[in-house]
Amino acid sequence: MKKIILVLILVISCPAVTKAQKVFSVEYASQADVKVFVADYESRADLLVYKVDYESRAGKNDGNWFFVDYASQADKKIFFVDYASQADVIIYFADYSSRVGWKNKEKMHLFY
Repeated sequence: MKKIILVLILVISCPAVTKAQKVFSVEYASQADVKVFVADYESRADLLVYKVDYESRAGKNDGNWFFVDYASQADKKIFFVDYASQADVIIYFADYSSRVGWKNKEKMHLFY
């Protein structure tokens, strides 16, 4: 229990440890680091995501995602599932980058 608390404190207090959010969409769930469901409504999402046009604009686990062309370039490989019950994280694609962010911070660890 003490180890878990220590890890949580380190993760929360060291945001510089997070990686840029370069993601790659894989074809099969078995290839993915994280399974993602896209919600129809912002209120159902764990994370609000904005697709940036340039790699340099990718965020640090804040929801600004850049989709790379090859799995080897990605920080995380994701698989889009058909049902919310299959997902590790539920996302909503925001219209503006200013809207992004975690609504359910308990799932942030999935993108470290």
